[in-house]
Amino acid sequence: MTTWQARVGARLDPDVWEFLRADDAELLPYDCEATAEHAQRLHAAGLLTDEELDEAEGRLAEIAQDPDGYLETDEDVHSAIERLLGEVGRKIHAGRSRNDQVAAAMRLYVLDACAEAREGIDALALVCLSFAESEAETVMPGYTHLQRAQPVTLGHHLLAWVEMLDRDRTRFAAAAEAAAESPLGAGALAGSTLELPPPPRQMRNSIDAVADRDFALDYLYAAAVLFNHLSRIGEELVLWASAEFGFVQLPEAAATGSSMMPQKLNPDVAELARGKAGTAIGRLTGLLATVKGLPLAYDRDLQEDKAPVFATRRDVVRALRALTVLVSGLEVDRDRLAKAASDPLLLATDAAEALVRKGTPFRDAHEEVAAKVRAGEFRKPRSAATRPAPGPGGIREALAEARHRFADNL
Repeated sequence: MTTWQARVGARLDPDVWEFLRADDAELLPYDCEATAEHAQRLHAAGLLTDEELDEAEGRLAEIAQDPDGYLETDEDVHSAIERLLGEVGRKIHAGRSRNDQVAAAMRLYVLDACAEAREGIDALALVCLSFAESEAETVMPGYTHLQRAQPVTLGHHLLAWVEMLDRDRTRFAAAAEAAAESPLGAGALAGSTLELPPPPRQMRNSIDAVADRDFALDYLYAAAVLFNHLSRIGEELVLWASAEFGFVQLPEAAATGSSMMPQKLNPDVAELARGKAGTAIGRLTGLLATVKGLPLAYDRDLQEDKAPVFATRRDVVRALRALTVLVSGLEVDRDRLAKAASDPLLLATDAAEALVRKGTPFRDAHEEVAAKVRAGEFRKPRSAATRPAPGPGGIREALAEARHRFADNL
């Protein structure tokens, strides 16, 4: 029996049932949480007795821990919960619709997913930060256009990873803030004649409350940008671990071999993190396309918000955990880095700036040094810095500031 069966007398065709049925088992504990809040509102309005509220809250706590109670004969978690509550379940839907019910459950789900993402980001960022601290003075070539450009330290480069992850953490915090509003009380779209107390942070417009999926898009956007950053980190690790670069050695706990070539140690974690960026972008784009033309208020199309959000949450958690293992186990070949950074051409800009300090206009200095490079006559300038560091305070100050910033947010 569905929650709407009284209106549609005939049983649905099995193919129609399979098409309409929601794959939303992951929402079960969140729908139980929202239902418990709604039960308290009904009780406050005198529509549930003390005994009924106690029964509902006790059963909801049990149901949230028992996903096996959700059967294939249930249309969605909402109807499953109503069935599992028994007699009190027939009263508890008063003053609400599946429209505000699913919106509330999805918002709670996204709140949890954002917190989980931030926890994983913190773990990876702190590993990167510790790595940067241990390699603060390790000189390496910096790159533009994947061509050697100027000398930097490995610590400086790794701090760039930390900055990207810090911004990702901020984006998930913003997505959580968007999800924290409550659509409860909106009903199907126009509220209810029952005088129920409003929930905390109730949304201002009941039509928008059931139609809005911006919070889900915000989460998918934050995840897509995160995966773009993980993809860039992954790409660098793939390059650095190759024989052509040879800057790092992969840990065997986070690498795979070849089924045919016995010598291979493959950077599959980095590659898959890179690959999942495309999937994350696709999920964001897909939900954007789904909601772009929907009339207000609720439409069944919005059922399609679940699959991309659920799958993205799993990918975010797994990718962050795997990359944390990978980065924490990397071994640096400092000699290889030093050799790569020893090319005098990396100091061509230093040579031009040495001329500027003597009064030569920069463009003239640039042309003078470029002419020497072109003629093969360029030599390392005596006044060039040998241990470059970011900013006026140097690498150690930058590292200390980054660690302090992360500590404040943990």
